[in-house]
Amino acid sequence: MPDPEVAGRPRRGRFGDQVGSVEVLAGLLILLVVFRGPVASVISTPRLQTWTTVFVSVMVQAVPFLVFGVLLSAVIAVFVPRSFWARALPRHPALAVPVASAAGVVLPGCECGSVPIAGSLIRRGVTPAAALAFLLAAPAINPIVLAATAVAFPNNPEMVVGRAVASLIVAMIMGWLWLRLGRADWLRLPHRPELDDLSKGRAFWAAVRHDVVHAGGFLVLGAMAAACINVLVPERWLQTLADNPVLSVLALAVLAVLLSICSEADAFVAASLSQFSLSARLAFLVVGPMVDLKLISMQTGVFGRRFAARFAPATFVVAVLVAVGVGAVVL
Repeated sequence: MPDPEVAGRPRRGRFGDQVGSVEVLAGLLILLVVFRGPVASVISTPRLQTWTTVFVSVMVQAVPFLVFGVLLSAVIAVFVPRSFWARALPRHPALAVPVASAAGVVLPGCECGSVPIAGSLIRRGVTPAAALAFLLAAPAINPIVLAATAVAFPNNPEMVVGRAVASLIVAMIMGWLWLRLGRADWLRLPHRPELDDLSKGRAFWAAVRHDVVHAGGFLVLGAMAAACINVLVPERWLQTLADNPVLSVLALAVLAVLLSICSEADAFVAASLSQFSLSARLAFLVVGPMVDLKLISMQTGVFGRRFAARFAPATFVVAVLVAVGVGAVVL
């Protein structure tokens, strides 16, 4: 009769370890090198070239910040004691939300990195409302994003103020809404390896590998969806919508979701959409870092489908309404 302890262990192959995602990725890269000729001929058509360009650009923009977020998430999970968060944030959840939102100013990253960080904060005992407020605020109000917005709109410095104020308001509203309406069973954080029995170094790399595989896979799916949308949506539709004040706001808000541009680069895209009003472009800048295809995919992977199905639509509605209101006052 087999030993139950042995039966419960993962099977090992001839080379000691079971095949994982890193090995699969290495195999795919080898296949791409071997069959690069046929692959190049397949993607030589204009539409596939456009798809490839968009996919690669989204990944190139997002991966460095995803890695930054994963590393910071691992640091939080392994090296930062739970007692730190009890001292750093107000005890009352309603007060912790604005503090966590404002903390996004000091972390230069994009939405790709904020998702694993928020998940790690929740695991370390931070109230979900505060962690989610940080998730929304950090990609939109950090210094790099605001500086890029100022460069993209040199003649409209009010766009920087409008983006910062609107994004901060949306983050706080969503945090407070979660306190009021959110349910714990909507958050299904994936199983993490047990880190307490490992050394700090091994636990750190175990956490990094886990988050890269989990968040990175959904990032790839989101980038693929964004590339498909870029190929399928005709540009002439945008010109038709630009003349209608209401539809132009909704059009750019939806476009921000579909394009899935990193928050460090979206200001330059918004500046290029000169046929649209400043208010519509502000909606593009507020919605994009909070709700886009790759972000929804990553939220699904980190927090679960039930969470993403509720949180993303609610954030979209609040972001559009707040952007319009702030735009009417500031722009």
